[in-house]
Amino acid sequence: MKKPAQTLLAINNYFYRRGGAETLFFEHMQLFNNADWRSIPFAMQHPENLPSDYASYFVGEIEYGRRLSLSQKLSQAAKVIYSREAQRNIERLIEDVRPDIAHAHNVYHHLSPAIFPVLKKAGIPTVMTAHDLKLACPAYKMLSHDQVCERCKGGRIYNVVRQRCIKDSVALSGLVFLETLVHRSLGLYRDNLDRIIVPSRFYREKLIEWGWPEDKLIYIPNFVDLDLARAPVRNSDYFLYAGRLSEEKGLVTLIEAVAETKQRLLIAGSGPLEQQLKQLVAKLQADVEFAGHLQADHLHRTINGATALILPSQWYENALLSILEAYILGVPVIGSRIGGIPELVREGVTGLLAEPGNVQDLAEKIAMMAGFTAQKRGAMAVEGAQWVREAFSSIQYKNAMLDLYASLESR
Repeated sequence: MKKPAQTLLAINNYFYRRGGAETLFFEHMQLFNNADWRSIPFAMQHPENLPSDYASYFVGEIEYGRRLSLSQKLSQAAKVIYSREAQRNIERLIEDVRPDIAHAHNVYHHLSPAIFPVLKKAGIPTVMTAHDLKLACPAYKMLSHDQVCERCKGGRIYNVVRQRCIKDSVALSGLVFLETLVHRSLGLYRDNLDRIIVPSRFYREKLIEWGWPEDKLIYIPNFVDLDLARAPVRNSDYFLYAGRLSEEKGLVTLIEAVAETKQRLLIAGSGPLEQQLKQLVAKLQADVEFAGHLQADHLHRTINGATALILPSQWYENALLSILEAYILGVPVIGSRIGGIPELVREGVTGLLAEPGNVQDLAEKIAMMAGFTAQKRGAMAVEGAQWVREAFSSIQYKNAMLDLYASLESR
């Protein structure tokens, strides 16, 4: 007689492919569906959500940037801090599907960690993947005015208001301060999560540095689809940036470096900095093309045709899937020496590293990469692809997760 399928409750704010966290969220569910598990989603209602048989359990939409009345703003602020609706809905879902394990991704600002005591009361082992540093810092990017900031370390979370870290707004920073104060006072994360999964060693060390117990944190790196592999285009004539166009991504530094080296750059993505970057390109007369947001297959072809992927971030990045994808697609990487990026770039072997925010250093690395022969760059990508197959495949990821889940279910 066939053993009944185990049920995974997969939790994330959004139920569409919005960014790296959502990509892993969906790939994780699919991976476990293929392993004869039943993956049940819990998320927020949103016009772009994919269809789901469980959408009736999703909580009402919270979307920022809309014009709201004072009462609507207060109601939304209360839900951001502690969502009773999310508690009620997940309680109904637990009763109906009886999950064996719950795995959360991003929940703050929308679902809220108010769901975690409900899961604990129901006796469901719960883990969470740390996609950013919200578990340490009220400002999840650990940035203040686009600069890395750790003033809130040691419980000094009032600094998020003092520094106006959230969009330079006292009101928004105050809301995030209150959110953090409530969550920590009630122990919503610390007392209810069984394990926190960190995809980079840097994040593990940073969370420990900010007071998280070592035994609560488990390093499990992200994975990438090995079927993306294809022969690289050898006559590449452009470098590529792919991602969000925002201040912390280091794009001003990148454009200035490209202008200095007279190299061609293609920028794939969208974001709040787009118009400013276009003005900078015009001013510097740099050879830069803005391709906008590209769908997955188009993006993969574009990566495959690049001389190298450049990720000039100036904040504590976690474990960028785009680096792993670049290797599998036959392309080396130039990355910033910050956060989790250096863990994924073996300097001189799979790519090059530059100091964040340093135009001259990045220009030197771009010129160096451009000066390599196609064979040299191809060899770097081959090394990267082999490394991905050895350490970042779906098999390694699934087995590590299965081991973790089993250890929690057997307690």
